Amino acid sequence: MKQSLTVAAGVGSLQIAPRHVIGAEGDTVAPSDQLLFGNIGLRGRGKSFLRPGTSIALCDVNEKYLQEAAERVGGNPKLYKDYRELLENQDIDGVFVTTPDHWHALMTIHACEAGKDVYVEKPACKTIEEGRAMVEAAERYARIVQVGSQGRSQEGAYHGCKYIKNGQIGTVKEVRCWHYLNPKGDWTPDQEPPPHLDYDRWVGPARWRPYNPQKTDGVFRWVMDLGGGQIRDRGAHVMSVALWVMDGDATGPVSIEGKGNLQFEGMYDTPPEMEIKYEFKNPDWTLIWTMPGEAHEEGFKWVRGSYGANYIGDKGNLIITYGDTAETDTEQKAKDYEVPAGGVEVFHSPGHRENFENCMKTREKPLMHIEAGHRVAALCILGNLSCILGRKLQWDPVNERVLDDDEANRMLSRPGRGIYQL
Repeated sequence: MKQSLTVAAGVGSLQIAPRHVIGAEGDTVAPSDQLLFGNIGLRGRGKSFLRPGTSIALCDVNEKYLQEAAERVGGNPKLYKDYRELLENQDIDGVFVTTPDHWHALMTIHACEAGKDVYVEKPACKTIEEGRAMVEAAERYARIVQVGSQGRSQEGAYHGCKYIKNGQIGTVKEVRCWHYLNPKGDWTPDQEPPPHLDYDRWVGPARWRPYNPQKTDGVFRWVMDLGGGQIRDRGAHVMSVALWVMDGDATGPVSIEGKGNLQFEGMYDTPPEMEIKYEFKNPDWTLIWTMPGEAHEEGFKWVRGSYGANYIGDKGNLIITYGDTAETDTEQKAKDYEVPAGGVEVFHSPGHRENFENCMKTREKPLMHIEAGHRVAALCILGNLSCILGRKLQWDPVNERVLDDDEANRMLSRPGRGIYQL
C-alpha cells in the first residue's frame, strides 16, 4: 500500500465508502442489522471492544497482542500491522480506535476519509489543531464519531445530570473536580524494543525517543508528549460529565489559570500536583481541577483514591464520582428524583457502545460526539499548557486561540514525524 499519511485541512487521499452505504449499482441502502468492525489497538481498553463475529479485522503494531486478539474473537479475522490497510477493507462499517493517545487524531481522520464511523478512546486529541481537524473530518465525510468518555452513558451521571438540569441545587456557579496525583516513576534504563513490537510505528507521529517499557503501553500516560497525565486521562472523563451537565459541549472557557508542581523527581514529565481554574462566560461559572484536591463524605462514603466533581449551586450541591467506569455514582437524592411534567428530560443512554452503534444506523449525533470530545480535550490541553508556561491564558473559545500570547499559540499544534503528519 503506497499512500501518504498526510492530511491537509481534514482532506486526505484515503476515501473508501463503507459496506453498508453502497448498493449493487452504487445506490444508498439501509445499514445492515449486524454492523462489522475493525479494531485498531488491542491491549488494555482495546480488549473490551473485541466481539466474536463482528470484529472481523484486527490491527496492532505488537504481534503478540495481535495474535492474542485473534484467538479471543475466533473465526478468521483479517490481521494487519498497518491501520491504513485495515481501512481499505470495504466489509467494515466502523472502527474502534483504542491506541495510545498520540495516535487518536490521525487514525480517526483517516477512518472518516475512508467512510468508516469511529469510536475513538479518550482523550480525543493531543493538540487543539488535531481536535479541530477531527471535527472537520467527521463533518466533511458525514461520519459518526463517538469519543470514549463513557461516563455520560452511565447511571450515576444520568441521574446527576437530570437532577441539576431541573434546578434542584439552583444555579451552578462552581464545579470542583479532584483526582489523586500523577506518578513520578522510578528510573528505568532505555533498552531495545522486543522483537514482536514494531516500535517505529508505535511512536508514529510523536517525537522519537528510545524504547523504554515504562513509557509504552499503559504507562505512556505520564509522558507529556504521549499522554499528558491524569488531567488528560481521567480529566477527559470527569470534565466530560461537567460539560454535559453545564451545556458546554460547543464552547469553552475564556481564561485558564494553572498552578503546578514542575519539580520532577522521577522519569516522568507530567506535573505531580496541579490546580487549574477555568472561567466560563454566558453563563458565568467556574470549573476547577485539583490534584489531589478534596474528596467529600457527603451523601455516601467514598472509595479511597476516588475522583469526581462537586457541583455547587446557590441552593445546594451534588457530587458525581468517576465518570468513566460502571462505578460512576451520585448521591441518593439524585437517584430518587423524578422529572416532573414539563421538566427537563435528559437523554438516557443504553450504553456508550450501544449509543454509538444505534447512531451508526440512525445517523443521529452520539452522546459524546467529536465536537464535545474536542472541547473536553481542549480543557485538558490548556490546563497543562498554563502550568507549563506558568501564566494565566486568556482564551478565545470561538477562534480557539490564546489572546496576545504567540508562544502559547505555537504550542496549540505540534509537528508530526516523518510520514506521520496531520
